[in-house]
Formats: sequence, structure tokens, C-alpha cells
Amino acid sequence: MMKRVVITGMGLVTPLGIGRKTVAQNLVAGECGISPIERFDTASLGCHLGGEVRDFSPMDFISPGTFRRMDRLSQMVTAAARMAVEDAGVDLTAVDRTRIGIVMGTAYGATDVATQFAGTLFTEGPRRVNPILVPNTVMNAPAGHAAIELGLKGINSTVNHREASAETALAYAAMQIRLGRADVILAGGGDTISPFFITVLERFRALSPQGGGEEMARPFDRNRNGPVIGEGAALLCLESLDSALERGARIYGEIAGWGMASAPAPVNDWPDDPAGMILAMQKAMTMAAVSPAEIDAVFAAASGGVRSDRLEARALDHIFGQVGQPSRPVVTAIKGALGENFASGGIRSAALALAMHDGRVPPTLGLASSILTLDVVTSKARKMDVCYGLINGCASSGTFVSLLLRKM
Repeated sequence: MMKRVVITGMGLVTPLGIGRKTVAQNLVAGECGISPIERFDTASLGCHLGGEVRDFSPMDFISPGTFRRMDRLSQMVTAAARMAVEDAGVDLTAVDRTRIGIVMGTAYGATDVATQFAGTLFTEGPRRVNPILVPNTVMNAPAGHAAIELGLKGINSTVNHREASAETALAYAAMQIRLGRADVILAGGGDTISPFFITVLERFRALSPQGGGEEMARPFDRNRNGPVIGEGAALLCLESLDSALERGARIYGEIAGWGMASAPAPVNDWPDDPAGMILAMQKAMTMAAVSPAEIDAVFAAASGGVRSDRLEARALDHIFGQVGQPSRPVVTAIKGALGENFASGGIRSAALALAMHDGRVPPTLGLASSILTLDVVTSKARKMDVCYGLINGCASSGTFVSLLLRKM
């Protein structure tokens, strides 16, 4: 029989703070983590805002002899991994570490390190490259560093699925547990802001302010003009329900289903047809044996993108906005508070699990005039019982992933 998969811990390094309690408090309070970028000069750029992680001290989570060898993204991921284990109450000294693994999603990895490495390589030659940079240029560096720091010996994988990387990582990890191939897996995602990252996205006209206007994140708003860049890392501690019950663990929720689909789209753009996202949501609900009428909340992928938000709005209206629908879910899009960090599915999955556990759905910041026909949570958090919730991941070039969480 397939094992049931539950969330027993979470580690969060975000623009809204570090750790579960701080992030949960700031999310429901409607705090915004987007502000002028401070880590580097943006004078030559057209974009100046970002959801930066601040007040993060890697020494609080990583051994002194190790963190200096890590890039910034690996530090954030390793810190999130340690917090997730501690939040779940897993005693790593008393368990079989070959049955504990990590599945990490990242869209672009450590672009700050990659550009530093390439810059030295092409201007000064390979002998001048700092050897510590080399292992941090690969996509699986964060997962590798976290596993080494915590002594994990189970599955170690990295998913690169652009804006749906973290959602895919969570689905992959959940399947490993369902099949009995692992007892505990830390899964989620992370990405980091760098000058190169912003410059490339700006050249593709992928960031606010597209076409002019005020630079701002406006998910689902009629006057949206592109997302604001963000960063952060979040890992959820997933384990089998049997394992969680046996050790008396706190359970935030269950990953009851997921769905993946795609649709033809131009490179670095989104399709016009919402069929791919509709299919992903339908697959997640079918797997969990849940009808659209039973969904209480949707934590949307919307970030303020002109085409991507319209695509998701059409998909949500198709699934939930039909005439005669007995009930409709509320929708929230927390990238208005966090920015678009591309592997934000871990943070948003944690936010939904917290909403189920605490009974409060956080608001959508930056939304004044909605393109959705559904009820969007705006201005302040909404107190409500969330029994079933959906997370949507929407990746440019037409890849879609939906996760369905169930309250325990």
C-alpha cells in the first residue's frame, strides 16, 4: 500500500524573516518584504526593488569551519534544512540517516558565484580562479552542502524546473516516501538575487516596470506591469504518516495529491491557452479524490506578470468559477509580499500548511483591481478553516505543477 505523506517541519529563510514563527507572523500581518535592493548598486539597472533576505546570520545554523566554503544560496538552504529538522523534532543521532534525504528545487542556482567564476576565468585565466568557487557553481551545490552539514545519507536530488522547481521537488520527494524508499525527506526550493540575474531578466522585459509605470508587485491586478525579483529558501520536512504518528510528531498537513502538465509556449514566455494549468490542478484533485467544490483556498503562482497572471486567472476561473458551483475557494498570492524568487513553491507550500494549522490565510499585497472572478484575500488576513488547499506552480515555456494539501 502507498504510504501517506505529511509535513512535520519547516525551515524558512525569506524576505519576511527567518524561521517559521517570524514568517508566519509577518505574512498574516500583511508585512511586505519588498524594498530597494541594498546588497549591490542598481543605479545602472531599470529595476531597483527586490525581496531581499536580510538579518540572516549563517553562523547561527552552520558550523564555523563550513559556512565560509558555501555560496549564499547554499547557506540559506542549509539553514532552512536545519530549521526544518529541528521544527519536526527529528533526532538525527537516533535515526537511520540512510533513510533521510533531501530534494531541492532551484531555477537558476547561485548566479552570483557563477558570474564571479566566469568573470575571473575569461579575464585572468583558469589559474586565477578561486578553487572554493568551483563546487558552488553547480545546481546541486545547495542540496549537497545541506546533506553534508546534517549528515544525511539518503536520496539527494536537485530539480531544475524554472519557476515550478520547488513544486516539482516536493512532488518528487512525496512520491519517494509514498513508495517506501525513504522515511524523511527535506524538500522545497530556493534562489538568490544577483546583478547578473536581474540584468538578464530585465533584458527579457521580465520584471516590473514593464512598459513603464511604478515598479511594484501587483499579483492579479489589472494594472500589473511585471514581477519584482525576490530570493529565499524553504524546506519542508516530509515523512510518512506512520513515522510521524509513531514518534508523536506535530503534523501541519498532508500532501494528498499533485499534478503535472505542460502546454506549447514560446521560449521564455507563457502559452495563451490555460489548458496545461487546468490539467495540472485536475490531476492533483483526482489523485487526492477531491472535487473543486471541496477546495477552500488556492495559493496562486501569480506574481504580477502580465501574461502569466492572466493565464492562471483563466485557469482558476475555469475550474472554480463555473455557474452553479456550490462553493468557491478563496485565492491569495503571497508573491506580492515576497517577490518572485522563482523557486518560491517551498515558501508558498509552507504558507498554506501554516494557514491550515493556524486558521489564517495571508493577504495578497499590491492588488487593487482584480482580474479574477473569485474571492481574493486582500488588505488583511482572513480567519477561516482550510481543510483542502492548492498550490500552483507556473513556469515560463509552459510547465505547470499543482500540489494539493489536506488538513490533518
